Amino acid sequence: MARFSDSAHTLINGLFPRYRNHLIRARASFRPAEIAGRQTSWRKDDTRLHIDSFPASPVQGRRILRVFSNVNPLARPRSWRVGDDFARVAAHFAPALSPPFPGQAALLKLLRMTKSLRTPYDGLMLQLHDRMKADASFQATCEQERVDFPSGSTWIAFTDEVSHAAMAGQYQFEQTFLLPVSAMIDEKRSPLRILERIKGRQLA
Repeated sequence: MARFSDSAHTLINGLFPRYRNHLIRARASFRPAEIAGRQTSWRKDDTRLHIDSFPASPVQGRRILRVFSNVNPLARPRSWRVGDDFARVAAHFAPALSPPFPGQAALLKLLRMTKSLRTPYDGLMLQLHDRMKADASFQATCEQERVDFPSGSTWIAFTDEVSHAAMAGQYQFEQTFLLPVSAMIDEKRSPLRILERIKGRQLA
């Protein structure tokens, strides 16, 4: 795990030198279980299109940049569905997204349900994550395409922005990085700035 994490960090630093002094290395994981046919609740069902948001670990406006590697020993691909542009998805669900009530973030942290304060941005992104997964019509009719990542391949995505669903595959490494919006070349394209424009207020 440490070797993969270090390799992922080296890869990101080499590809995106602008991020080098700004990245926060978060957790790495190994996912040996087969996705297809796995029984879980709708909220945890990653075969449904969603954007990433962490309930217990608020990112407070920072980007979620993830490196994935398919290491399947039987040469089976990791199959994803990739959905529509974030701005259009956010605009579609925006009327149903409501700001947290006053004091909610402090209460969640006091109860140790979150590791840090949940900003209004984190609250809206969690709602967006859940509403995307819960909306069967959206799942069936929104713009999307299938992408198969062959065994031995590595791919990178801002998973807070890219609508994605993991449909099939087994044996995958993953490394998460957090990136401040201020380190982006064009921060207007970040989910934080998009949601702030939609809601007309500062969110983090």
